[in-house]
Amino acid sequence: MRSIDINCDLGEGKPNDASLMPCISSANICCGYHAGDEKTTRATIRLALKNKVAIGVHPGFADKPNFGRVEMMLSPHEYYALVMEQLIAFKDMATEEGATVHHFKAHGALYNLAVKNIMVAEELAKAVYDFDPHLIYYGLSNSSMLRVAEATGLKIASEVFADRTYQDDGSLTPRIKKNAMITDPIAAAKQALLMASEQRVISANGESIPVKADTICIHGDAPNAHTVAKAIRQLLKDNKIDVRAI
Repeated sequence: MRSIDINCDLGEGKPNDASLMPCISSANICCGYHAGDEKTTRATIRLALKNKVAIGVHPGFADKPNFGRVEMMLSPHEYYALVMEQLIAFKDMATEEGATVHHFKAHGALYNLAVKNIMVAEELAKAVYDFDPHLIYYGLSNSSMLRVAEATGLKIASEVFADRTYQDDGSLTPRIKKNAMITDPIAAAKQALLMASEQRVISANGESIPVKADTICIHGDAPNAHTVAKAIRQLLKDNKIDVRAI
């Protein structure tokens, strides 16, 4: 049976975490910088352990008012330090909770900046490699972000998005656009199935765009995230695609 990973951004203080855990195979858990706090992070780690979900570190900009979704211009060392601080803090919490850190995925504006800015991509990859070269690096499919991480020596996982629309160049539609998010569970599930089974996605303009799909992301902060996740999981099962962590 074919398989694919489903990952979700959690630990951000939203009410969906407990209901989402049974639907996913990997959790990207907030470190308390862009949202949440230590108590929430620890509770989410425990939830992941209970549901046998792979645990990932999800660093973002220290900008809770904007949920880490506004780009911040920093020096190269500051990007490195920002990520390293969160890696260390999260690993300490995970260890105390009896958990192993499985993967790394940057959050929001930090993720998007690493997709388009080689310097940022290099600093993130160096921080992850220096901290633990065995962590799996989740990043946007076909992006320079992943090429940099792989060149650094990290194992990579090509990420696609079930609940985001795509542009013709394979980039995600900016969130400022009205059509950036896919809120209809059936539409999100169909997009996930297409990416998982045919390694392609249909752009907002109707173009067929090739992608490499190792892991499918669902955003946990959407009000109907649980409904979306259930629809995706069910449609994959109906098409004999198993859901499991990388």
